[in-house]
Amino acid sequence: MTKPLIGITTFNRNNDYGRPMSGVQHTYIRAVVQAGGIPILIPSILEEEDRNDLYARVQGVLFSGGGDISIKYFQGEDHPKIAEVDDSRDITELTLLKKTVEDGKPFLAICRGVQVMNVALGGTLYTHIPDQFNTTLEHSQDEFTTIAHPVNIDEDSRLAEIFGETLLNVNSLHHQGLKDVASSLKVVGHAPDGMIEAVELPDHPYAMGVQWHPEWLTDQPVMRRLFKSFVDASQK
Repeated sequence: MTKPLIGITTFNRNNDYGRPMSGVQHTYIRAVVQAGGIPILIPSILEEEDRNDLYARVQGVLFSGGGDISIKYFQGEDHPKIAEVDDSRDITELTLLKKTVEDGKPFLAICRGVQVMNVALGGTLYTHIPDQFNTTLEHSQDEFTTIAHPVNIDEDSRLAEIFGETLLNVNSLHHQGLKDVASSLKVVGHAPDGMIEAVELPDHPYAMGVQWHPEWLTDQPVMRRLFKSFVDASQK
């Protein structure tokens, strides 16, 4: 059976020589490969026609983590901690997210990705959690593999079925988070302080968003099940 092509969104930045580059952390690539997919990077500098052509060739889309979304796309509160805003990436990912919803193409949205998911569908974000959300929990950790807090997953959710359990131990690497949730989304996971950690899009073949970084936790069987379910859905 032919392995499905999984498009992974990318960041833009300058390398050590000041030259512009597109990229993604290897953990996303390895997680897709481990789950049985073939990763294809989606540069955010493509013109619309080429972007649509590439999108048409992949069977699933992984919206990766990264910098902050411009507040102009959700009328967000400006804050000095907003960083790494990239309009070309915003346009690419917001456009692709809407297309995956319209087309019923499977997608998995991680960290920034779940924020793109919410904004694309009409939701808003906390632009800096420590100043805008009442919590003593540190959501912006420095270590990718450090377990930061548990996440409770709703028992009647598709994610609970995928994970096979409802209490997860996750990392936490975000200073922004979901505030007003898009009306089409179903919230299915929370941190102990109430911060939204997981959402689903009902009646879609596969549309999952998580706020933590499961690609860094694939030593956990439960996290491997998430990527396997995504790749399997894309295969179908």
